[in-house]
Amino acid sequence: MPSDEKFATIVDMQWQRQTFWRGFAGLFSLFLAIVLTACATTAPYTPSRLITPDELSGVQTKTVDDVTVSVAILSDEEARAHFGADLGKQGLQTLWLSVRNGLPGKLWFIRNILDRDFYSPDEAAILMQGEVAEPAFDTLRQHFRDESIRVLMMPGTITEGFVFLPRKEGGRYIDVRLAGDVYDMSELNSGVSADAVKRSGGTVLDFRFGFALPLPDGDFDYERLETAKTYAGEILPDLDTEAFRLALERLPCCVTDADNEQNGDPLNVVIVGESADLLNSLSRSGWSFTHRITLRSVGRLVGAALQGEAYPVAPVSSLYVFGRKQDFALQRARRSIARRNHMRFWLAPFTYQGKQVWVGQISRDIGIKLSRESPSLTTHIIDPEVDLAREYLLHSLLAEGLVERFGFVKGSVAAPRTQPASNLTGDPFFSDGMRLVVILSPDPQPLVEVGSLRWERSSPPVAEGQTEAAERNVRPISPKSRESD
Repeated sequence: MPSDEKFATIVDMQWQRQTFWRGFAGLFSLFLAIVLTACATTAPYTPSRLITPDELSGVQTKTVDDVTVSVAILSDEEARAHFGADLGKQGLQTLWLSVRNGLPGKLWFIRNILDRDFYSPDEAAILMQGEVAEPAFDTLRQHFRDESIRVLMMPGTITEGFVFLPRKEGGRYIDVRLAGDVYDMSELNSGVSADAVKRSGGTVLDFRFGFALPLPDGDFDYERLETAKTYAGEILPDLDTEAFRLALERLPCCVTDADNEQNGDPLNVVIVGESADLLNSLSRSGWSFTHRITLRSVGRLVGAALQGEAYPVAPVSSLYVFGRKQDFALQRARRSIARRNHMRFWLAPFTYQGKQVWVGQISRDIGIKLSRESPSLTTHIIDPEVDLAREYLLHSLLAEGLVERFGFVKGSVAAPRTQPASNLTGDPFFSDGMRLVVILSPDPQPLVEVGSLRWERSSPPVAEGQTEAAERNVRPISPKSRESD
């Protein structure tokens, strides 16, 4: 054993060597960073301007009166080529917009309705500042300015350009709103419908264009949705209203496990509409698509759960109806992965008045717990008041004017609060046993025009989970207060 003095000397020498190599490593890292930064910032600015819309993928177009709007979301590769910078790395998505104004008056593009958090051209350019040499930044910024969409659309013109948006995954609903003064329209009967004027009281022309744009990355479940193959070779019966109601009441009460041996969450939602209309309506109402269960998505889900972070397109576990797992799922995410509204849908083996019928299950997640049955080793805890989640879906569709008719039918799980049922992971829930039935409206319409199927009456959510103590919060109007009114 060395003496204390020798031991101290040895430790001191080791510390000096470690300090030297740490310092050398630090200097080398700094030198390498300077070299890499210099390489990155001295690269010439060489955008390769795309020919729009020919070189864009997924362009969608709609026309109202003599106004035509086309939109497309650029992929990261397309945006990098067109702007000469990596917008995706900074969390930006680029929307291409084209407006053909065939009217005799001017139109204004209301960008805030599209996205309140849109980026100005200069704001987006500053995010790209580190990718070009300092002398080239002014050129980059001017390119962003020149390519940005104008707010004013002159009559008899086609105006094209880009809007810089915060990044979203899976898909996003694009709400393009154009307004024009009636005063500027010298010939109102020239290509302008009465509805365009009526929508805003005859003072401002109001044109609305809605687009549901998928943003595929290969991992979303809806990307594999091929409804033509679901019942290939079968002739599906097309039901009238009475037969439709009876068929809905006879559907299974609940989802099951893969072996069809145990019942789980209640089947409490039915939506009538073609798959494209369904995805469009739900996307417009704020619902997000979901990732399939893969190694990558499970790893991301676990990480989000451990960190308490959001994962807006997190995968949804597989449940079964008609002998197969859900055809696709959607969710309304919150700031934490532990809390979200989510729902699964299955294409039914019949149609109603020539349209597809989708049977679904919706619930609200309010926490996370460990589970050996889940590939991620975790599962969500559902809010026991499942009827509230059902009403949430209805209200989100009503708010956007996407409901033609709705009603309720029996057939789900009737479970009072005093005797709750349980799903496959043991979470209790209670319900009035009704299924929400929504027939989608092809075009947005006001609440006063929404029809009722007049089948069954649902119990009011929240009230069914309360005790008699809650009755103190509801009281009759007293005679004295009536007199004062």
